[in-house]
Amino acid sequence: MSVLQKLDEYRYIVPKTFRDGMRIEGLIFANAELIKAIENDLTLMQVANVATLPGLVGRSLAMPDAHQGYGFAIGGVAASDFRSGVVSAGGVGFDINCGVRLLRADFKRHEVQPKLDALLNQMFRDVPCGTGKKGLIAGLTYEELDRVLEQGARWAVEHGYGTETDLSHIEENGCLLQADPGTVSRRAKERGRDQLGTLGSGNHFAEIQYVTEIYDSEAAKAFGLFEDQIVVLIHTGSRGLGHQVCTDYLETMQQAM
Repeated sequence: MSVLQKLDEYRYIVPKTFRDGMRIEGLIFANAELIKAIENDLTLMQVANVATLPGLVGRSLAMPDAHQGYGFAIGGVAASDFRSGVVSAGGVGFDINCGVRLLRADFKRHEVQPKLDALLNQMFRDVPCGTGKKGLIAGLTYEELDRVLEQGARWAVEHGYGTETDLSHIEENGCLLQADPGTVSRRAKERGRDQLGTLGSGNHFAEIQYVTEIYDSEAAKAFGLFEDQIVVLIHTGSRGLGHQVCTDYLETMQQAM
């Protein structure tokens, strides 16, 4: 029998009685089908574990994509009071800038369906995946990698891996002004300089999809989306570079405590 308290069709409470030490409740945003999957791994326990931290505001949250992680559940969210709360630099993992992005194409489903096998084979050849895999954009010097870290998506566009319109659809045009490669260790750069254009491992993926239905025509037009359009959903992060940056700064934080 589920210990969750159903608020409505899409919200479930994890009560403070779920485990000892919970300071606040948990709140999961999911439907009945997603809840079944969430209850089959350690997601609920990880949501409850977060709820034991001091100084959290509101509830320990889990989004509809929630699944078991290494500390927080993946898809876990918590707000910490800046006076009494905690800073958890690696709470949801070490993969800085991990996320999902949609790549749109100008093809329709019927145009691609007969060529799916060939397309998938080509993707496996061109997009390295797995732990420690090197990419096709390999052999960057440390100076070139510094430009990547400074310019972000702009570097990719200038080297033929994207378009100007891509930049306008990315937060901050794909580059934060305060980016400073000088704060990234040599070890982190060493781990990352051969991994541009790779997926990594874990729950990362590149998936060919198509648009089944348009719910908001105005938003769809702004993003250039239409029914039956082929798109590619890409989930990746900063690979070994990001992992090492987090490792380096966690050690610095521990020394300061």
